[in-house]
Amino acid sequence: MKPNVIVALLVGLLLGFVGGRAFTGSSKDSAGSNKPTAAANAAAPSGKPADATIFKVPIDDSPTKGSADALVTLVEFSDYQCPFCSRANATVEQLQKDYGSKLRVVMKQNPLSFHPRAKPAAVAALAAGEQGKYWEYHGKLFANAKALEDKDLESYAQDVGLDISRWKADLTNPKFSTIIDRDQALAGKLGANGTPAFFINGRFLSGAQPIGNFKTIIDEELGKAEALVRSGTPANQVYAAILAKGVESAPRNNPSQPEAPAQAYRKVDFPADAPSFGPKDAKVTIVEWSDFECPFCGRVGPTLKQIKETYPKDVRVVFRHQPLPFHPNAKPAAEASMAAHEQGKFWEYHDKLFANQRALDRASLEKYAQELGLDVARFKAALDSGKFRAKVEADSSAGAAVGANGTPTFFVNGREFVGAQPFESFKRIIEDEKARAEKLLASGTKPDALYARLIEEGLKSNGAAAAPSEPAVQNIEVGNAPVTGAKNAAVTIVAFSDFECPFCGRVVPTLHQLEQEYKGKIRVAFKNQPLPMHPNAKPAAEAALAAHEQGKFWEYHDKLFANQRALDRASLEKYAQELGLDVARFKAALDSGKFTAQVTADMAEASRVGVTGTPSFFINGRSLVGAQPIDAFKRVIDEELKKKGTVAADQK
Repeated sequence: MKPNVIVALLVGLLLGFVGGRAFTGSSKDSAGSNKPTAAANAAAPSGKPADATIFKVPIDDSPTKGSADALVTLVEFSDYQCPFCSRANATVEQLQKDYGSKLRVVMKQNPLSFHPRAKPAAVAALAAGEQGKYWEYHGKLFANAKALEDKDLESYAQDVGLDISRWKADLTNPKFSTIIDRDQALAGKLGANGTPAFFINGRFLSGAQPIGNFKTIIDEELGKAEALVRSGTPANQVYAAILAKGVESAPRNNPSQPEAPAQAYRKVDFPADAPSFGPKDAKVTIVEWSDFECPFCGRVGPTLKQIKETYPKDVRVVFRHQPLPFHPNAKPAAEASMAAHEQGKFWEYHDKLFANQRALDRASLEKYAQELGLDVARFKAALDSGKFRAKVEADSSAGAAVGANGTPTFFVNGREFVGAQPFESFKRIIEDEKARAEKLLASGTKPDALYARLIEEGLKSNGAAAAPSEPAVQNIEVGNAPVTGAKNAAVTIVAFSDFECPFCGRVVPTLHQLEQEYKGKIRVAFKNQPLPMHPNAKPAAEAALAAHEQGKFWEYHDKLFANQRALDRASLEKYAQELGLDVARFKAALDSGKFTAQVTADMAEASRVGVTGTPSFFINGRSLVGAQPIDAFKRVIDEELKKKGTVAADQK
């Protein structure tokens, strides 16, 4: 996921406006104001090119918001327990504001099997629709995606003013299950197997993508629709006219996401003892970052087996761990797989885990070890001692450093390749890389030095290849965000962060070191991006701003990151007391929700600039994603300082 990934796009109703004014990029106090803005203004939104294929996506009797005369219809397949869907919901709401009567939104239900509360929530929303309150209830569910128990669902029904007796009776109506089954069958037929998935006038867009990616397709479709209207098609028949020539279903091997083009090369290393299959001197090395509890990672297993069978002498696959924080059993499973690796049975254990993704508790992990004939006592001792914890964490950090923050993410001879793509998609990039390797071997490169040379040559090619698609420089206002460093610093770093995110915690020492090494030359502004799968992140963000009000944001910031596992209300108050804050004033700020709007505004701005995960940084408006090594920050900072020096010289 990066799909996603990825996907960026968090809850917030003010995606285009903060503090009552539009994001025009005109403020002088902004991250991007240290950069010329012409290139940014001219740049197209970043993201994958959209597929022009039109799919026939019926509206049926699905919940609909917007006019029948709308020239663009957006059909969404969603899951109320999916955190990515929650993020995308904010984008859809903003699109409705931006396009008004030109956009109609249709909601289809696709509660995924590994989200146990998603289907009850979908039924509850459809039952609310019987009383004309689907969309109000829909909004409640996405605003409270971590609280979907029966009592919560009833509470939301009361909140939106439903007749509770009638609503409860409707919950047992079998027609809602029939609707959900129909929607899910349609999703499968169209190749929309993950959530969220969108069809814009029949064109597929997968994942919680930046709003600019949606707007690119919507604007294209608006142009086509307006042409139809000018030629005599009534507005309320435009959707049917567009779909008339569409396809009924996706190709059999169509991935759950549009195929991603191969990206620029990265320097991707791996430990010599990392689990792998294939020859060490293979022409193509695929490094995978994966999570045993991630359903998309599980889907790619058969593809990897096909790669092994098709390219036994030419491809090596290396496995690295990226257990995501919202998968509670992923990290123990990763450590267990390394304990199996120690006994020579990593891949057998790997297959066991993916075949049993819903049973990854400690007892099950031991059971799989026994079934594979491992020395169970030795296996259990490894888990009890945390013997492989450091290896798993090192993999995770290395993944974040190269941008593998979602799973599965692959690097094929250093080229990023994201998602559970079909074999044919892998085959194309493997063949490209195999040909590149054969040229190097023919020119005298030794087989044992091939991978390093492939990476080296790939990195050299990045300059020309990456230049046309370099992301736009973002003009990000610092506004009232907490700031440390010189006000007139040549370089501004705006961080979008989450106090409960482990990757955000890892980058704190890096930022401290940068502040020391570039004293007077950089300033750091902090903006909040509490992710929906972190229940304590938003309260912690508000608490940090309450500390900021009393002049101690950065001290409180450090407290929170030093205690990421203790961010409940009592702990937040305890940290305030330890720092000598006026605790009564601090508590009053939290109780009143005084800083809720500021946190929401930060989240909205993150969505506007395409932030898909945390931590994300903008260095003079230039994006740098993840808990990257300090050298990655220094490279961009030094380039920006050099530009400032050049500008100063030109002005003399």
